[in-house]
Amino acid sequence: MATSTATDTHMKDAFAKYTDYLNSLNDKRERVVKASRDITMNSKKVIFQVHRMSQNNKDEVLGKAEKDLGAVTAQYVSRLVRELQGSDFWKLRRAYSPGVQEYVEAATLYHFCKTGTLINLDELNATLIPLSDLSTQPLQINILDYILGLADLTGELMRLAIGRVSDGELEFAHKICSFVREIHRELTLVAPLMEDHSDMKIKMDTMLQSVMKIENACYGVHVRGSEFVPLLESDGSGFPLPLGVSDIN
Repeated sequence: MATSTATDTHMKDAFAKYTDYLNSLNDKRERVVKASRDITMNSKKVIFQVHRMSQNNKDEVLGKAEKDLGAVTAQYVSRLVRELQGSDFWKLRRAYSPGVQEYVEAATLYHFCKTGTLINLDELNATLIPLSDLSTQPLQINILDYILGLADLTGELMRLAIGRVSDGELEFAHKICSFVREIHRELTLVAPLMEDHSDMKIKMDTMLQSVMKIENACYGVHVRGSEFVPLLESDGSGFPLPLGVSDIN
């Protein structure tokens, strides 16, 4: 009887520990989900800010976007880093992955518009080091979330390219077209090698559509460019007038 009682007590203690662990993990997951949503929402604001860019206000808009991106990193990404520091990142990856992907999308979009290049994963992770306690394993953006974020980036670049064509910035639009083609070509080689690439397959289909839309817009202006007058002779609406169409007062 005494042995049975001791065994029952031991099992109760063990299950109490499991209960505490699972409750703690669930609480952490909820906090991580909240942090991820905040990162998503504020990263979208950075993306919207970048889309306000034109050839006349590029420095001003990108300066504001840089400050906004820094605020996202300092206020929201740092909170996620604190929650996940020293823990099993992969165990909670699905809880924070959407926010990280959106952050990658915002950071890469800003960096491309600022420098014309792609910020790589090591450079992006380097910005998170100051947020971490180096005595424990710091949170690092994993390659999967980085690739998924890049796939989403092409959609924003498509919208940016269409806007540049409308504003007459054809050189920038062609640059975006080449950049998106390069991303699509490289990811086409990587996607089949990914273990769980169901999400990536959908994103690759969407990415191809984005490439085609940019190409069609650029080719349309290139082939039919003689039908349009320079932007300075437009009707003031931001869209060039076809030749032969006069301004109607």
